[in-house]
Amino acid sequence: MRPRAAAAVGGAIALVVALGACSENTGEGTTVDTGRQQTGVIATDPKDSQGPAAEVEGATRGGTFTIIRETPISHLDPQRTYSFAGLMANPLFARYLTTWKDDGNGGLVLVGDLAQNPGNNVNSDCRVWEFTIKDGVKFEDGSPITSREIAYGIARSFDPDLTGGPTYLQEWLADTPQYDTKWDFKKNKTSLPPGLTTPDAKTLRFEFAKPRCDLPFAVSLPTTAPLRPDQDTGVNLDQRPFSSGPYKIAKNQAGVQLTLDRNPHWDAATDPVRHQYPDQFVWTFGPTADAAVNRVIADNGADQSALAWNYVPASLVARVAQDRGLKSRSVLSPTPSANQLVINNQRVTDLAVRRALNYAIDRDGLVKALGGQTVAQPMTTLMPPSTIGYQAYDAYPAGANGDVDKAKELLAGKTPELVLGVADNTTEQQMGTQLKANLERAGFRITLRNIPDDAKLDEIKKKNNPWDLYIGNWAADWPSGASILPVLYDGRTIKAEGNSNQAYFNDPAVNAEIDRIQALPPADQGPEWGKLDRRIMTEYAPVVPLFVDVAYTVHGSKVGGVFISSVFGYPSFVNAHVKQ
Repeated sequence: MRPRAAAAVGGAIALVVALGACSENTGEGTTVDTGRQQTGVIATDPKDSQGPAAEVEGATRGGTFTIIRETPISHLDPQRTYSFAGLMANPLFARYLTTWKDDGNGGLVLVGDLAQNPGNNVNSDCRVWEFTIKDGVKFEDGSPITSREIAYGIARSFDPDLTGGPTYLQEWLADTPQYDTKWDFKKNKTSLPPGLTTPDAKTLRFEFAKPRCDLPFAVSLPTTAPLRPDQDTGVNLDQRPFSSGPYKIAKNQAGVQLTLDRNPHWDAATDPVRHQYPDQFVWTFGPTADAAVNRVIADNGADQSALAWNYVPASLVARVAQDRGLKSRSVLSPTPSANQLVINNQRVTDLAVRRALNYAIDRDGLVKALGGQTVAQPMTTLMPPSTIGYQAYDAYPAGANGDVDKAKELLAGKTPELVLGVADNTTEQQMGTQLKANLERAGFRITLRNIPDDAKLDEIKKKNNPWDLYIGNWAADWPSGASILPVLYDGRTIKAEGNSNQAYFNDPAVNAEIDRIQALPPADQGPEWGKLDRRIMTEYAPVVPLFVDVAYTVHGSKVGGVFISSVFGYPSFVNAHVKQ
């Protein structure tokens, strides 16, 4: 699960949270060890941000590492990247101001990536930050990366045509959620947004109207990937980003295959996290989760060095869990990724209906349909249990299987007709069928409408989208509860497109409470976020919490170095290699 922020002490933020370790596959079932303690810090020693990354035991250079995924990655353009697949693919070809050094066993350190360290809080008030860029960092053509290319990358994220990515930096610099109305990128391509300056080629400076103590975390996201203006192809950058990482795009057959070759101008001496072990990374798209897992189980030919990106599906969980031979080829870990039935509050305005939706869901049945404990753990809160200040509660106690009678009582004879939008991938299709059955037994009339998986994230972020309900997924972007509730439930952030508040929930009292909590010292915020979590669900019921993901992946016999990211809950490839 996602680590949690604790007190800020002497410029370092300590992180401590209980996190499930990787499972032990005994051949007689699978259990997750939830006793491990995860810890981490923001690095204060410059040596932590230097390269090269520690060598991975047993790793050798060479070979092709294949990732098999059912549907294409929605965006490769770093400034537009916000899907889990994109967030795990991007570090192969893009670098950021900061990044996480993750040992795969519970230890996290936030370090400088392009920057020499995780940032300098100039006046110790979190309003002015400076980052010094490392020597020797280069693009794929060998040209140097300076503060100006990083600043340009951030500036282009203000372009309303390039929606999809996180919006923290844009909103903080503009001091408004409507950042694209405050500064027009198209009219100002040769300048920078307010508050962002490059005093020299080595220095990037942020100046904010309000304290932004989470900035070192926020700049670890792909928004800060550098780009030269002459390489900016606008929306077409999705097809071929300009590399600053250890690999570069060699070929992109849209929707079919993405091939990455080594970038000869990446310098390991500047990179504290990444390696360049495989000759190539190849993402292939199309096979269902069942087909991909069956391929890597068979372990033939190129699939010996392949990983099935989509988690082990329900139909194969028992087979994988009970096969002793797959023990060394499977990885099981809880994640910080929370799933919800998101209610479009603009369209479903009746509170009684939203509460009835919460009572109607059979969480236990949904988890079993998805594959059981190796796939998901039920939840009834907005924040996952890994979040600092988490409070366990159930605002609509319906038992493990839902309370149909209570749902019908709230509907008072009405039979609401609602449209549920579902992505056209195997898992969401399965969830959609299950949720439709749950809701219809409680008196709802549900129409399922398919959304192309690679377009779904963009489409549900449109304010005027045509669905009443859709399946949502969220994990905090860095170790803080502040990156959950304000992002998802502050109604002032709602705009025409690119909304993270996909419930389109807007209540002035909640907005004011968000402001109050964000003004508190970081160490005091946790319990207050927990209280607000409960208040939002109890008073407004804007979504139906469903479950927290458990990552269960399987790979070929020649795959090495893969672990589940402690930050995003999906396979990390920074240590990946092909066993020779």
